[in-house]
Amino acid sequence: MSDNAPSPETAPRSLSQGGALASLALSMLLASLGTSIANVGLPTLVLAFGASFQQVQWVVLAYLLTITALIVSVGRLGDLLGRRRLLLAGLALFTLASLLCALAPTLGTLIAARALQGGGAAIMMALTLALVGETVSQARTGSAMGLLGTLSAVGTALGPSLGGVLIAGFGWQAMFLVCVPLGGLAWALGYRYVPGDRQALSWVRGAFDPLGTVLLVLSLLAYGLAMTLGRGHFGLLNCGLLLAALVGVGLFVRVEGRVAAPLIRLALFRDGALSTSLATSALVSTVIMVTFVVGPFYLAHGLGLSALAVGLAMSLGPCVSALTGVPAGRVADRLGARPMILAGLGAMLVGCLSLALLPTGLGLGAYLASIVVTTLGYATFQTANNTAVMSDVGAAQRGVISGMLNLSRNLGLISGASLMGAVFAATTGDLATASAEAVAGGMQVTFAVAAGLIATALLAALACQRFWRPMASPL
Repeated sequence: MSDNAPSPETAPRSLSQGGALASLALSMLLASLGTSIANVGLPTLVLAFGASFQQVQWVVLAYLLTITALIVSVGRLGDLLGRRRLLLAGLALFTLASLLCALAPTLGTLIAARALQGGGAAIMMALTLALVGETVSQARTGSAMGLLGTLSAVGTALGPSLGGVLIAGFGWQAMFLVCVPLGGLAWALGYRYVPGDRQALSWVRGAFDPLGTVLLVLSLLAYGLAMTLGRGHFGLLNCGLLLAALVGVGLFVRVEGRVAAPLIRLALFRDGALSTSLATSALVSTVIMVTFVVGPFYLAHGLGLSALAVGLAMSLGPCVSALTGVPAGRVADRLGARPMILAGLGAMLVGCLSLALLPTGLGLGAYLASIVVTTLGYATFQTANNTAVMSDVGAAQRGVISGMLNLSRNLGLISGASLMGAVFAATTGDLATASAEAVAGGMQVTFAVAAGLIATALLAALACQRFWRPMASPL
C-alpha cells in the first residue's frame, strides 16, 4: 500500500465529513435561493393571480420576515432538542413547503406556504453554522465557514437567472418545484452523514422560555414590518410598528433577566468579543445592502446602461463573494481571524470611500472596480467573523449563537434596504425626473454614509481588547 493512500479508518471519516459538509452547504444554498429566486417571479405572479404588486410582494416578505422572527428561537430549540434532529426536520419542512408553494391555488395559499418555507429556512440557516463545530476540526472551521458563505452567495446570484429560465420554460411553479429534489438530497445526505447529537435530550420543564420566545418573535416581526412596508417612506403605521418593536424588546429584556432558563442569556452581551461581532456584522450587512439598493439606479439612470447590462453588472458582486469565501476561510485557518476581519473591514472602507469620491467621468469600470473591493471585503469579513465566533462558543450554546449571528446579518440587510434607500431617495429627489448628475450625487452621499458606518465598525473592532481572544467562560 502506498504511503499516501488513506488508511481504512481515515477514508470513511473523510467521506463522512464530506457528506456532512455537502448537506450543510446545500442547506445554505437552498435557504438563500429561496429568497432570490422568488424576486424574479413577482411580475409573473401579478399576472397569474390577477393581484397588485403590493399584494404579490408578500410572497417575498413572508419568507424573509419568518426567517428574521424565528432564527434565534429555532437555534435555541436545536441546542435543547438536538441540532441534527432539528436540521432534518427543517429540511423536511422546507421541502414540503416548496411543494405546497408550487401547488398553491390562490395567492393567499402561496403566501402561507412561503411562510412555512421561511420557517424551514430559518432552521437551516441557524443550524448549519452551529453544526460546523461538530462536523470538522477547529483547525478547518474557517474553510467550512468559507464554503457555507460561498454557497450562500451562489444561491443569491443563481436565483434570478435560474428563476427566469424556469419560469420561461415551465411556468412559475417550477421556481418552487426545483427546491423539492434539492431539499430531498440535502435531507438524505444529512440523515446519512451529519453526526448524531452528542448531548442527551435536555428538554425538561423550564428548559425553554416560551414567554421570551413570543416577545422576541413579535418584536422582530414588528421591526421587520416597520422596515419593509412603504419602501423606506415612514408613515404612521411604520412608526407604530417601530414603537411596538422597541416596547417588545424592553419587555423581552425584562423577562430574560427573571426567568431561570432564558432564551438568550443577557450575560452573553457582557462579553466584548460576541457583542462586537454581532454589532459589526449588522453594520457590515447594512452597508452591503447599499450596493443592491443604489446600484441599479446608478447604473441605469446615472450611467445610462440597458436592463441587460445592469443585470450583468449587478451579478458581479455575488460572483466575487462566491469566489472569495473558501480562500478567505483557508487563510483564516492559517493566520487567525484577527487579520482577516481587519482586512475585510479595511477593504470595505476603501471600496465605500472610492464610491463616495468617484468622479462620474470615470464611468462603469471605476464603479465595478470599487464594487469588487467592497464585496471582497464583505465576504472576507463574514467568513472570518463567523469563524471567530463559532470557534469560541461552547457546544451547549452553538445553536442560539448561530441564530444571533444570522439575525444580526438579516437585521442589517433589512435596515440597509430601508434606511440607506431613504438616504439615497432624500439626496437624489424624484427618481422619475432626476438627472444623471443628481443620481450620481445621491449615490456618492449614500456611500459616504456607508463609509462612516464601516469606519465605526472598524474602530469598534480595534477598541475591543477582548475581541480576538477566546471568550472568558464557556457559553
